[in-house]
Amino acid sequence: MYRVKVNDKFDYAIKHTGDELVINNNKVKADIKELSPLTWHVIEQLQSFNVEVVSFDKALKTAQIRVNNNIYSITAKDQFDVLLDKMGLTGLASAKISELKAPMPGLVLKVFVEEGATIQKGDSLLILEAMKMENIIKSPVDTIVKSIKIRPGDKVEKGQILLQFA
Repeated sequence: MYRVKVNDKFDYAIKHTGDELVINNNKVKADIKELSPLTWHVIEQLQSFNVEVVSFDKALKTAQIRVNNNIYSITAKDQFDVLLDKMGLTGLASAKISELKAPMPGLVLKVFVEEGATIQKGDSLLILEAMKMENIIKSPVDTIVKSIKIRPGDKVEKGQILLQFA
């Protein structure tokens, strides 16, 4: 199931299983013909619609679509996004992170970054050995390394600040 918001005003609950499409608990019977990978022709309740995807951001789950020359902004949430909303964890991914803390006690084996370095989300920052396992700690965000609080050979405790970001 998806929760879809159109133009930040209208909310829809959409469920799609096999050939069945249900919008706000109403079964939709539409004739949908794909014209190209980004365009469709839809006939629903004796009305004709030309639909085109203008832009699509998979990471943000947003799209701009054109329906009969009208542009609509769409934001979608799947069941996991809805669950995160209910748990109060919305927007954590976009929150500004100013420091990286040790996720567990361990021994710093190697530091891959230097102060002032520009890093991307997913870049390897350091190797932390814990319980005889080497754990590569990666960047949670795109940022700049402001200061490094540890060196190879340092023992760290859970929650200790390892790096600070600008």
